Amino acid sequence: MPASPETLLDARAISRTLRRMADEIVELNAGTDDLLIVGIQRRGVQLAARIAALIEEREGVDVPQGALDITLYRDDLQTVGPRPVVGETHLPGGIDGKRIVIVDDVLYTGRTIRAALDELADFGRPARIALAVLIDRGGRELPIQPDIVGKTLEAKVGQRVDVYVKELDDRDEAVMSDVAELA
Repeated sequence: MPASPETLLDARAISRTLRRMADEIVELNAGTDDLLIVGIQRRGVQLAARIAALIEEREGVDVPQGALDITLYRDDLQTVGPRPVVGETHLPGGIDGKRIVIVDDVLYTGRTIRAALDELADFGRPARIALAVLIDRGGRELPIQPDIVGKTLEAKVGQRVDVYVKELDDRDEAVMSDVAELA
């Protein structure tokens, strides 16, 4: 019998982790000047919004937020199907000279981040791009590493890490489960 999903972060732990990540983003960028927080669709957008709100609360500065949908930049687009569902990409005020922090829920192979970098390049030339992820599960296929990490773990092949956010899933939680359990 397969093991039940393991909770990696509950709602309180996610809240604490995002607070720490917000502080690290401000520290990494020596403040908030020219800062743009950009979430990757889907759950990265919600996490980015929370981080931006925490920065505003602590620093008294409204940090602009954006969203990237990397669907059309994927290197496996042909496997998605003939009509991929494409969400919104929104980058307020242009990105030239900005210090961008890409926010995603789970970093695995690095291919999503590569697609995000390709998409950003089509919009301009930022001064710097950093990566913040809630969970780094290991297993990279590309040489991409996060600058800011909420939780690091080594998930095995055959394990899946899922992040749930209240805005979309009615709960905040990060769990790891065996792929066989989901079939």
